[in-house]
Amino acid sequence: QVQLVESGGGQVQAGGSLRLSCTASGRTSSRFFMAWFRQAPGKNREFVAALNWSGGSTRYAESVKGRFTLSKGNERNTAYLQMNSLQPEDTGVYYCAADQTIITSSMATAHAYDYWGQGTQVTVSS
Repeated sequence: QVQLVESGGGQVQAGGSLRLSCTASGRTSSRFFMAWFRQAPGKNREFVAALNWSGGSTRYAESVKGRFTLSKGNERNTAYLQMNSLQPEDTGVYYCAADQTIITSSMATAHAYDYWGQGTQVTVSS
């Protein structure tokens, strides 16, 4: 089992920044993927960004490219999602996800992830 704990959500005005963190604990290995998804009210959960922990490669949704950066932190099994130039359409509950058996081609697919955090609210006002 892997446990994920998220933090860093909040409310900002359009153009502002927030940094989310996700820490994995439990039966982790060096080969896993960590990703962020978000869900706005009345909408489906959508992919935001993913990180191949061992290789370091990342993938982003087109809507966040150039504004969001997902990177490893110095703390063990912790990653940070730096979100800049936030817009009202970025509002939603952000979920951290992780999986140790996923393949690269599925890293943007929600159902490929077995482990999920509790979610953290991000609200961007105009």
